[in-house]
Amino acid sequence: MTFIKEAASAIGVATVDGDKTLDVWYPSPALDESPIQLIDANSYERIDEVRDCEIKVVKTVIKDLSKPAESVADAYLRLHLISTRLVKPRTINLEGIFAILHNIAWTSLGPVLPEKINQIRATAKKLGLHLTIYSLDKFPRMVDYVVPSGVRIADADRVRLGAYLASGTTVMHEGFVNFNAGTLGASMVEGRISAGVVIGDGSDIGGGASIMGTLSGGGKEVISVGEKSLVGANSGLGISIGDNCIIEAGLYLTAGAKVLLPDGKIVKAKELSGANNLLFRRNSQTGAIEATNRTGDWGGLNSVLHKN
Repeated sequence: MTFIKEAASAIGVATVDGDKTLDVWYPSPALDESPIQLIDANSYERIDEVRDCEIKVVKTVIKDLSKPAESVADAYLRLHLISTRLVKPRTINLEGIFAILHNIAWTSLGPVLPEKINQIRATAKKLGLHLTIYSLDKFPRMVDYVVPSGVRIADADRVRLGAYLASGTTVMHEGFVNFNAGTLGASMVEGRISAGVVIGDGSDIGGGASIMGTLSGGGKEVISVGEKSLVGANSGLGISIGDNCIIEAGLYLTAGAKVLLPDGKIVKAKELSGANNLLFRRNSQTGAIEATNRTGDWGGLNSVLHKN
């Protein structure tokens, strides 16, 4: 995969516990080496006595986004660049990011180390504060750091920082968008968009649908869905599809699945990866997966729903 070689920089507010940086918020990331100074250090830097950590102002400069991240601050800047739409998914190097980021307890009081939860809960109780734990994870919710314009997200827990949501995108309650993945135009997301997956303008990921990513299982194939395509409810997708395609509801199409073509030829699904104007369905009598050429319109997105 080819990455852009641009520089990036930002001044941010970091949560630091001992020698560990837990998170960094960058209000104005930029694609150059001269960060915009919007933060007055004196207004932000302090000791957080409840969480037993420090709040610090940091300056982060990345000289080449094609190189792997070198620190937590570096990694957070890259995630911000994607969620603020300064760069698209799969265009910058995020290799090794899991090894860099710490597993964090994301709480109503801010990020904390999981091993300190009981201590912090007790301190909060003494001060009359209630501590809610949202998740234990390496990635926070996107909306706690970046709120992109023109989108609707029904459940903020289901969109990670580092997701790219184009204007006009709606993510419903059961939809999920991982980091380094997302929508490139107005889309309906009711299923799962895994890491590395991008969805074209006007496409619909149906309820319960799942698109294979590259984080586990050894998969290296980067999957995309073209424009004006429909991935049916409770279906699965292990290959790329082009524009104006339909995956029938309930059909799981893996790269190795045998597909029957209209001329009687049988091919592996990966041979059809990226093709346009195809309908994939399972024959209800024979059980065979079939691919047929299609014309016309499956109905498209509801324009009223996507005026966000």
